[in-house]
Amino acid sequence: MQLTPTIAIHLSAALAAVVIGPVALWTRRAGAARPRLHRAFGYAWVTLMIVTAISALFIRDFELPNVAGYTPIHLLIPVTAGGLWVAFRQLARRNIAGHRLAMQQLYVGACIVAGGFTLLPSRYLGQLVWGQWLGWL
Repeated sequence: MQLTPTIAIHLSAALAAVVIGPVALWTRRAGAARPRLHRAFGYAWVTLMIVTAISALFIRDFELPNVAGYTPIHLLIPVTAGGLWVAFRQLARRNIAGHRLAMQQLYVGACIVAGGFTLLPSRYLGQLVWGQWLGWL
């Protein structure tokens, strides 16, 4: 697999979401309630997650176990969309605790866990990271 424009968009949005996510979560903690920052970083994070999920639809890999080019990691696309829907539904119902929990779970699942899977040696990003790292040894 090569670095195509679609993969570059996907990778850029995903990395930015990993960085911005903790800021959005931190700005609403009890000791550091900053609602304007929380809303700004939250909307930025949601936008990045949507870009990441949509761009993932166009990234297909026929070398790994797949169905029509979609690998098991593509199951995170509907999980991400569903998680965002639940989080905003909780917010519309003024269930702040439910919104917080949904966003925390989405960040861990879609950013941290999925990010970990992308670093597997058989994946493109894993080959870039581990190939470079192993080259230094």
